[in-house]
Amino acid sequence: MIETKNIKKCYGDGCKVTALNDINIHVEKGSFVSIMGPSGSGKTTLLDVLGCLLKPTSGDVYLDGKNVIGLDDNELAVIRKEKIGFVFQQYNLIQSFTAIENVELPLRIKGKSKWEAEDKAKRLLQMVGLGDRLTHKPSQLSGGEQQRVAIARALANDPKIILGDEPTGNLDTKTGQKILNLLKELNQKEGYTLVVVTHDPRVAEYSDKIINLLDGEVLNETYPNGSREHEARRGRK
Repeated sequence: MIETKNIKKCYGDGCKVTALNDINIHVEKGSFVSIMGPSGSGKTTLLDVLGCLLKPTSGDVYLDGKNVIGLDDNELAVIRKEKIGFVFQQYNLIQSFTAIENVELPLRIKGKSKWEAEDKAKRLLQMVGLGDRLTHKPSQLSGGEQQRVAIARALANDPKIILGDEPTGNLDTKTGQKILNLLKELNQKEGYTLVVVTHDPRVAEYSDKIINLLDGEVLNETYPNGSREHEARRGRK
């Protein structure tokens, strides 16, 4: 579903600052993959590259078998709209919209009628357990409920991939656990491919693979369910 080949991202003249260096990862269709590492290790930069929000300096990125390197901004926007759903730490909901209106928005942008968008948004909110909160605005919802709205919105255009940037970062332990349960349910029962950047060690329990980054490089890949470990190219032990 996702593959990168020798991805490098740097900034400044002469590549003064290297954010990512020689990144080679593979994400299987229908898997739950977490990207972990200390602050400044390149986690969010890598997620932005995978989500076609940021172009790498060099290397290749394949999404669903298509190399997206070389596509223009309009073509990348189409990829994001059709293949990727985003879930952020800050929820990014429109405060003046109700829950159902927030979920309807990407459907309306895609050209769905008001009736079609409303019907699908209602079904998605019911699926994430918010069938009784359709007309509530973000200020009337808890943090966990807002994140559920954000997840429903991410699913609106039937993406193949869900990318999450610290989706439990603003939530207390109990609420964060509920969001993790929901994400895992979407992965196992609905077949979504999930890639999540996180500092939360609990995510390891839900992941098929954890990609550990350090200083912009892949340190290793761990497999919580199989206890396998793949050492990175630079040979750290």
